Amino acid sequence: MNTTWRWISKPALLLLHDESLAEHGGAEGVRDDGLLDSALTRPLNIVTYSDAAAPPDVATLAASYGVGLSKNHAFVDGNKRAAFLAVGLFLALNGWRLQCTQAEATFTMLAVASGDLSEDNFCHMAARAHHKQSVVVNQALNLRCVTPSRRV
Repeated sequence: MNTTWRWISKPALLLLHDESLAEHGGAEGVRDDGLLDSALTRPLNIVTYSDAAAPPDVATLAASYGVGLSKNHAFVDGNKRAAFLAVGLFLALNGWRLQCTQAEATFTMLAVASGDLSEDNFCHMAARAHHKQSVVVNQALNLRCVTPSRRV
């Protein structure tokens, strides 16, 4: 189990958000800095307050970024895009790769943001992929989640 996670920095997320807006359009800016900080610290809180005998895995922490950012609405626009990018970035920072189509990403983050896909189900889906270390297909959303990448 990883005890030295590589976290997403606020400047890195802001850069990803800005690049996403430049490519796909949308209103610029942070709507609520406190909500952004809250979403960025969710995974750290999960690690801090988890049972030492059963610490969270990388997929659970990545899903926590996705849920926090998509539901907090810290940005003026592009919250779900930023949430999905954060999931992929956190996995990449920690040696994993996210594999899905743009449509799959869109439907998944819409479902997370609307509550149609609960945080527990999103975390469970990602955790299954992590434990199997292979592509997992979510039957309802047809989403391939996480596969290990080679460390460089």
